[in-house]
Amino acid sequence: MDFRDTMQKVYSWACQIGNLGLWIIWLLIHFAVDLWYFALHIACAIESYLISSGILKRYKALDIDKLRYLAIVIESEEAYHIPAVIQLLQWLVDIGVKHVCLYDAEGILKKSKESILGKLNNATLFEEAGESNLLLDHKHITLEFASFPDGKEAVAKAANLLFMKYVKLGGSGKIQEEKIFTEAHMSEALRAVAKARNLTCY
Repeated sequence: MDFRDTMQKVYSWACQIGNLGLWIIWLLIHFAVDLWYFALHIACAIESYLISSGILKRYKALDIDKLRYLAIVIESEEAYHIPAVIQLLQWLVDIGVKHVCLYDAEGILKKSKESILGKLNNATLFEEAGESNLLLDHKHITLEFASFPDGKEAVAKAANLLFMKYVKLGGSGKIQEEKIFTEAHMSEALRAVAKARNLTCY
């Protein structure tokens, strides 16, 4: 009996020590992950400060003139934060972006377009803009507001497919020329979206 009781106590102690060891290991892993994300957040904050202050020259070689049209998909919840959207558009104006399309599924931004246009200098609706006037003003921006009722959901999904393809190309180490999207690529993406929705795309 004494031997059996001793073995049971030893087994119980071993289980307790094992559980304690696993708990300590879990705490160490959790601490390491938290520390990693904290360091990453600090690094991103420092990089943003260096870029905004002009110390970091990484983006100085960016040729914004090659960007003909920029489409931005905004979540419905974020679309209610009009001041943040205006701040984003003002930043795009400052760096020289000329044509921007804002897409949100519920059309919140479209309903607030007058307020957005009123807060931005040199901003014009895309359908009302005159090309001859835009070419004279580097700080002019044209805006287009799109939503789900406009039937442009397929375009937004196609753009997302192209973006995911770009990310995969970037990770595969392929040459830069393969990252250039053509009309054929856009048509292929639209067909993929149409096929997923059991539609016909020509």
